[in-house]
Amino acid sequence: MKKLTLSDYQALAEFRYQLRQFLHFSEQAARRAGIEPAQYQLMLAIKGMPGGMRPRIRELAARLQIKHHSTVELINRLEAGGFVSRERAQGDRREVLLTLTPKGERVLAELALHHHEQLQSKAPSLVNTLRRVMRADQKIARRAPRAAATKTVRDGVSDVTSTSNGSRA
Repeated sequence: MKKLTLSDYQALAEFRYQLRQFLHFSEQAARRAGIEPAQYQLMLAIKGMPGGMRPRIRELAARLQIKHHSTVELINRLEAGGFVSRERAQGDRREVLLTLTPKGERVLAELALHHHEQLQSKAPSLVNTLRRVMRADQKIARRAPRAAATKTVRDGVSDVTSTSNGSRA
């Protein structure tokens, strides 16, 4: 089993702390703009939908990692506020696609710009912390083959232990 060092735990804790700082910034920025953080995330998901994906409730729920009915409630509130609209798909009238209204586009553009600026200013520290976490993972991966090389191997009816050079002891 892999074991983490104190340094590994510190790197993970620092990474989590920095992520939480950004999320706190994001939550506060959304509220200052008059919307809830989840509403900002949904509008961002609509605007930033990957190519080939359509902005339907199922896809948005998956991208936000929330349940279908929670996504519907978010959409209802955004629609009531004039930020999004529902449209029927041309090919299949049963399919409902979501689009940002001009109001939604304006609010999203402002919030996304603030988020982008925040990430630009915090990126060096975040990247350094992520590198620390990745170095810890690389150290663990290098230790794993040595540990595996000394495990007991079942060879017929007798137990044989492999050494690090592959010979049998």
